[in-house]
Amino acid sequence: MSTEITGATSGVASRSTTGAGPDRGAPAGPGGRPRRSDRARAEARLGWLLAGPAFVVMLAVTAYPILQAVYESLFRNRLTAPDDRAFIGLGNYGVILGDPVFWKSLGVTTGIMLVTVAVELVLGFALALIMHKAVTQLRGLLRTAILVPYGIITVVSAFAWFYAFSIDSGYVNQWFDWVPGISPDLNWFAGTWTSLFVIIASEVWKTTPFISLLLLAGLAQVPSDLEEAAQVDGATWWQRMKRVVLPNMKAAIMVAVLFRALDAFRIFDNVFIMTNGANDTTVLSLLAYRTSIGRLEIGLGSAISVLLFVCVLIICFIAIKIFKVDLAGARGEK
Repeated sequence: MSTEITGATSGVASRSTTGAGPDRGAPAGPGGRPRRSDRARAEARLGWLLAGPAFVVMLAVTAYPILQAVYESLFRNRLTAPDDRAFIGLGNYGVILGDPVFWKSLGVTTGIMLVTVAVELVLGFALALIMHKAVTQLRGLLRTAILVPYGIITVVSAFAWFYAFSIDSGYVNQWFDWVPGISPDLNWFAGTWTSLFVIIASEVWKTTPFISLLLLAGLAQVPSDLEEAAQVDGATWWQRMKRVVLPNMKAAIMVAVLFRALDAFRIFDNVFIMTNGANDTTVLSLLAYRTSIGRLEIGLGSAISVLLFVCVLIICFIAIKIFKVDLAGARGEK
């Protein structure tokens, strides 16, 4: 039975990736590539005309700060001593990479990213299944209710969670006073693990709806006839999920994981409001902020920002390699 389901899934995947396109069968052009038809060239030209202005604006907005940060990271530059500015090459990077504070912040940031993305992926998929299976009359209400946390500004959400768990104004301790270890006098922000728990919980509550919407879009792309065929063949719910639904959602899962991983790796608001880096909860974004704004070390702060950007690129590369999804829209080979 599982062989039949796998074969059916592979057949659908092969048909989706090897289907005839507008350029299939066209004569080869220079370099052995198939020569595109006039219609394909016209569509590509129209696409660039429509997306080109936005692409140029985004490139200008993002490229200039990155290049400026790279340039500033090559200098010893402290605003309190402007006359001491000097070119030191990669000296700032050597100082940062040799500082255990940086590596500890990198570990905290990576831990928050991994935990939040894993929990949000599970919860988001469950919410997406609920919305996907809900009757038509309830879908709008469910989507609205689920999207409420995501519509709240991150700073407002962070303050709400901070006051809820605060020892002065919090009410969470009274709710869970029956749990061993939780008392009305428990200070959640006095320890590393309890602080990280609140930070991660607030992040999960805020951004799980975003993942659920992305996964809901992926569920809508799963062929219903393939699910029905697997069910007729006697496949269990888990077998249908594993061999039919999840393989056809690979692109949506990659987009959800990638977007949330990049966002979680750049976390700043929750940590700044709740702990301000106390109890070993400093993340890379907060470290860059403290170095650049607090200590006015523009060179060192820019170097930390560049390293943060490099980490983001590494995360993108790893995610694309793991999921093997064609960014143009085709599914990669399994």
